[in-house]
Formats: sequence, structure tokens, C-alpha cells
Amino acid sequence: MNKTIRKLLYMILTLLFCLLLPLTALTAGKEIIILHTNDIHCGVSDNLHLEKVSQYKKDLQQEGFPVALVDAGDAIQGTPLGKLSNGESIIKIMNAAGYDFVIPGNHEFDYGMGQFLKLASQLKCGFYCANLTDLKTGRLVFKPYKIIRLGDKKIGFVGVTTPQTLTSSTPKYFQDKNGNFIYGFMEDNNGEKLYKAVQDAVDNARYDGADYVFLVGHLGCNGSLPRWNSSTVAANTYNIDAVIDGHSHEQYVPPHKITNKAGKDVTVVQTGTKLQTLGQIIIGTDGSLSFKLIRDLLPRDPKVAKVIARENKRFAAILNQPVGEALVELTCDDPATGKRRVRSGETNLGDLVADAYRFVLNTDVSLVNGGSIRKTIKPGVFSYNDLLEAFPFINMCTVVEATGQQIADALEVGAVNYPEESGGFLHVSGMSYAIDSRIPSGVVKDAKGNFVRVNGERRIKDILISGKPIDLKKTYTVGGTSYILKDGGNGMVMFNGCNLLKDAIMTDVDAIMEYVQNHLNARIKEGYENPYGAGRITVLTD
Repeated sequence: MNKTIRKLLYMILTLLFCLLLPLTALTAGKEIIILHTNDIHCGVSDNLHLEKVSQYKKDLQQEGFPVALVDAGDAIQGTPLGKLSNGESIIKIMNAAGYDFVIPGNHEFDYGMGQFLKLASQLKCGFYCANLTDLKTGRLVFKPYKIIRLGDKKIGFVGVTTPQTLTSSTPKYFQDKNGNFIYGFMEDNNGEKLYKAVQDAVDNARYDGADYVFLVGHLGCNGSLPRWNSSTVAANTYNIDAVIDGHSHEQYVPPHKITNKAGKDVTVVQTGTKLQTLGQIIIGTDGSLSFKLIRDLLPRDPKVAKVIARENKRFAAILNQPVGEALVELTCDDPATGKRRVRSGETNLGDLVADAYRFVLNTDVSLVNGGSIRKTIKPGVFSYNDLLEAFPFINMCTVVEATGQQIADALEVGAVNYPEESGGFLHVSGMSYAIDSRIPSGVVKDAKGNFVRVNGERRIKDILISGKPIDLKKTYTVGGTSYILKDGGNGMVMFNGCNLLKDAIMTDVDAIMEYVQNHLNARIKEGYENPYGAGRITVLTD
């Protein structure tokens, strides 16, 4: 090799060394930081704001900290921006924010499996899930884990999505045209399939050299089936350093500690919903882990802010249309505690929606699952945007003929978790009922979470329809959404095979608009003054 070539190679190597040295010097001896979000539900401009989260990540990196940003599911559904773009606007915003690892929550599937797979191809970092399976091939739909080098460590992230997705999203999205399930989530009656899927992914990540492994799960605690919640999964696995959780919209302060299968403590963290907080896990230079929730951020990332503004502008005209005026607050929450009530008790907003379905669809009774109602409507003139924020799923209205027995079974499923929350808790119109809280639920479900039967004494009492005791053998017309009455959402399969009188004739938002404008003359007050509702649902305690 002549002197000229040797000199040229030396110069190239020197240049590369100089370029790499600052990065190495900056990250050497630094703490590793993992930032995590969950259940954003399209609230990119709520609370902390995603553009601030993005800038915080960039600022940490500028200071030399190795950083990863991860999300534990339910990001792309929840506001008009998500619905009107079928999730695509939120994916663009997440790409701009620089997410490194994302898993699907149950609501990632709300636009249908085809659209979800399209969105997955658009997400730069991709989705990861250790238990979403294509039942036709027996293979996982996504990679189960990802290893990211941060500083001088390899950090493994394993994704897992609750098997309750089969019933909490729309069941037909996971079925073929004949109603056979073609996708699954490792569901069974004891949780063992899920634990094994998670453990296999953890073991493989360790085998691939991961120094730390974090389980990123959309599992939840409050309201989740015990065999699939984050605490139980953590207790039945090992070699996981911490669990980054989502689904139940809780803030764990301080974080939960669960004893794992090997007898060691594992920490479970969750940040609430709609960017109420930002989770931060710090891997110290001594290898220790510390956890905190960040509640305030200041600078905004102008790049992300620009993308959010551009996406919002696309739909501004339709969203700003006025619908009516609320003379009282129509609430999802308990005014006394501020806690969400719509999934465990009657509210005036639940009554309003149930009335809208019954009057517009012209039925004997109507049923509304509390999980479909997502936001309080404040007093004053409200817009189409306000309705879409409160009812973001755009469920289709349907009418069926059902027996009194089927209605009674549905009410039992709705109260299965009472006094804890359930997305299937049923608000009603044209009828009333009582929950005997002294009686434990006897609802039996199959491995997929679908209703099978009620064992023992029923906790639903005093069911009245039009003021008369329900006739279990009589056929009634029932209004509601396809999600409950046709697709078996929340495990309500008791309506399968019912005679369909009206099939998906309008959206829930359209039905509410028609009721407000044509039945209430666009002003909401009379009959809805009490935030706790009109007394259609009572609780027996003594």
C-alpha cells in the first residue's frame, strides 16, 4: 500500500473517530432514561401536550442522556381528530414526536383490522406484541420484542395486549365473514397461555443480550379480568425489570410492587390518560431503577406543534358546527368525588344518550354501555366536535327484538364488576333496575370473555319496563348500537341471533343530534338536571 493511500485511510479513520467521540463521551457514565406514555386517546394537546414530551426527550438527549420514548397503547382513538382521519393523523404526530417502541391497545383496532395493519405500516418504530396471533397461520402478527442500545446497555422492550381486546373492541374485527375468529390474543380460562407468551419473549430478549427487559403492557388493573391484569402477569413471570402498564387509566404513585414468579419484587407503573403525566424510569449508573411521574413540562417542540396544527386544520370546518345548548352539565363523573362514574353508576349524560336511542329509533327500551361515553359536556352551546369527543367511537345504531330474559342477562353482565368499573355497565331508557351489591356476581364467561350463563342468585333485581315488571318470555324492541346488540361487545353475546329490525341505520352521534334538535328543541335541561340521573338505576345495600 503506497503512502498516499495510507495517508488517506488515516485521515478517514481520524475523521470518523472525531465524529463518534462526542457521542461516546456524552453518553458514557450517564443515567439511562425511559419515558413512557399510555392511553393518550388522541389527546395530543391535552395536559402535558405531546409537543412538550417530544421537546423534553430532545433536551435530555442534548444533555447527553440516552433516552427512549415508549407508549403502552390506546393512542390513536378518542377524539374527532383520530376518528375523522381513521387514526392516520395520530400516527403522523407520533412519528414526529419520535416514539421508539409502541404496542397496540384494545382501541387501536377500533377502525377495523385492515385499517390497523395499514396504520402499523405507517408507524416508523412499528408495533410490537407478544400475543397477537394470526390463527390461520399460528404466527404472531408482530415481533414480540425490540432491543434498543442506550448508552452502553441493551434495553429490551416486550409488548403485550390484553386478551379482553376480543370483546372490548368490536369482536367482528377479529373474525372472518362466517363469524370464526381468525385473530387471537393467547386467551384461555386461566391465563397460562398469556404468561407463557410473555415469558418466551422475555427469555428470547435476554438470550439476544438484553441487559434490562421492560414489559410494556396494555393490561390494566382496576376493571380488568384478574387473570390478565398487569399484577397477575407480573406475578406469573420473571426476569422482567419493570412493567410499563396501560388500559385502566390509573396513576400509580408510588408505583406498585408485585412479587414475581422468582420471588423478587417487580415494579408496575402507569401514567393515567390523555398525557395527565409522563412516566420516567431512570437506570442509574449503579444499575438501580427509580421511577417518577412528571406533571409539568414547558418548552414545545415546534416540529410536532406544526404537525398537530396542520392535522387539526384539515377538519376544522365540520367540527365547529353548533348542535345545541346544554343548560346543565351533562356528566360522566361523580360531582362529589370527581371520579369517573359512567362505568359504574347512572349519570344524566347516560340517561340522555339512552333516551336519544329510544326516541329516535322508536323502541320499547334502549341500552347504552358506559364505556362508549368518554367526556362530560359542559354547559353552553356545544358543537359537533364536542359530541365527537364525548362519543368518539361513531358506533352504529341498531334495533333488535329480544326477550326479557336476554335483556336481564345483559344487565347482569353490565353489573359484573360492580362497584368497580365495567365498560359494559348499562344505562337504560324505558326501563329501570336495581343492583343488589350484597350478592356476588354469578356471571360465567368463556375464555374469550363472552357471556355463558349466570350461576346462583342474580344481583339484578326489580327490572321494570314502562313501569311494569319485566316478562322474561316476552319479546321487546331494543335500541342501541351494533357493538352491543349485534357484535357481542363487552361479551354481550346473549343478543346473537336476535331478529334485526334496523341494522346500522345511523351513527350514535347522529341519533343524539336528532334527539337534541328535534325532540328537545336544541336545549337540554328538563329531566336532566340531576347529574346522578333520573333514578333509573338503584343500588340495594341493606
